[in-house]
Amino acid sequence: MIKIALVSCTKIKQDFTCDARTMYSKSPFFSNIVRFVEQREYMDWYIMSAKYGLITKDQIIDPYDITLNKLKSAQRKAWAEQVFKAISDLDVTEIDFYAGKKYREYLIPLLEMKHITCNVPLQRLGIGEQLKYLSKNTY
Repeated sequence: MIKIALVSCTKIKQDFTCDARTMYSKSPFFSNIVRFVEQREYMDWYIMSAKYGLITKDQIIDPYDITLNKLKSAQRKAWAEQVFKAISDLDVTEIDFYAGKKYREYLIPLLEMKHITCNVPLQRLGIGEQLKYLSKNTY
């Protein structure tokens, strides 16, 4: 079984070109999620970027101001298909999503058709509850 975590990009970003992990590190939510997933037994974790699709934490990217929340349904579907193709190359069997509904809605059905198990560990928690859970469950 090959299990990965997918973390969404954030609105809060650095204002200079850098690796993806650094780009989003200004966001307390992103930083807490990263600390949490790195303490779990994932083969690896990746970032879902509204602009770049699926990216590694080490990938060098430029700042941008695009969010899936403002894209039309057809654009989000095309984005999901792009991310799905990238995930397909990873040969994973299970994915935990640490991302909002707009990042998951069209992607999860594609993954499940390929028999990839998809989980959303923090799905039932609001943002404040998620931050509280993350701080209680990381060291």
